[in-house]
Amino acid sequence: MKHYEVEILDAKTREKLCFLDKVEPQATIAEIKNLFTKTHPQWYPARQSLRLDPKGKSLKDEDVLQKLPVGTTATLYFRDLGAQISWVTVFLTEYAGPLFIYLLFYFRVPFIYGRKYDFTSSRHTVVHLACICHSFHYIKRLLETLFVHRFSHGTMPLRNIFKNCTYYWGFAAWMAYYINHPLYTPPTYGAQQVKLALAIFVICQLGNFSIHMALRDLRPAGSKTRKIPYPTRNPFTWLFLLVSCPNYTYEVGSWIGFAIMTQCLPGEPLAPSFSGVPLVPSVCSPLFLTSRFRPTVALFSLVGFTQMTIWAKGKHRSYLKEFRDYPPLRMPIIPFLL
Repeated sequence: MKHYEVEILDAKTREKLCFLDKVEPQATIAEIKNLFTKTHPQWYPARQSLRLDPKGKSLKDEDVLQKLPVGTTATLYFRDLGAQISWVTVFLTEYAGPLFIYLLFYFRVPFIYGRKYDFTSSRHTVVHLACICHSFHYIKRLLETLFVHRFSHGTMPLRNIFKNCTYYWGFAAWMAYYINHPLYTPPTYGAQQVKLALAIFVICQLGNFSIHMALRDLRPAGSKTRKIPYPTRNPFTWLFLLVSCPNYTYEVGSWIGFAIMTQCLPGEPLAPSFSGVPLVPSVCSPLFLTSRFRPTVALFSLVGFTQMTIWAKGKHRSYLKEFRDYPPLRMPIIPFLL
């Protein structure tokens, strides 16, 4: 059996970092990364990007050496991806934060609204429903991370956790401050508006969970197999007929429902009142905007929709590129539009 020689160079400086002799033809890129780590322990496999061209795409871990367009002496280029952290750790950190932060405002712990309101409770039912919905959403996410999701990549750059946590934790604190504020007033159309919004939220949460379960069943445990997702007997999965990423569609729908339920369009806090609580020009104002108001839940929904649209478009392109028989009627996230 003819063996390969593998030379690994730094993609930036072209400096020779490692020379591997007598490498099996059936060796995968993952196995080559492990061999490289033995000579450079500081670069563990998850931190390595190996490619055929210095500016080319990273090779997949499952790529086999003899199937690559190289001779018996192969040259690979190495890039350091930086410190890595597992996706599970990132998701647990991202989701546990908002759950805890929101509850701090809901229970009105000291130093938030003033001594008069420490550990007091709102008299508005919608405030309690909002807390239940928000908590349910993030508890669901935590449980899905532990028991449902199967990740195609084990790690992500450590720096991303700071960016992601700033987004999730920051918005959780911002919206929780206004929704649980002692001066908060219920939505304009009262119980009818709250019930409609609650129904939207619950339906979309069930839909989101159904899609996650359907995607989980497509990928056997421990594999990176990709298949075209199709609707199942579960009616919530029928959205696959029209969009590639209905989990994102349902996620956006959930936050739209939450925004309608709370109808929170707060303004800048004014001078403290005699009770010591910052006054808010209109903690809950009608669903039109003026220059005086800025959205909290609505802005969170908009930012989330923008990011999920980017992800959905990327996955949609990937499906089209990988599967020739991919359903042509599907859009990335919004049926017939986007």
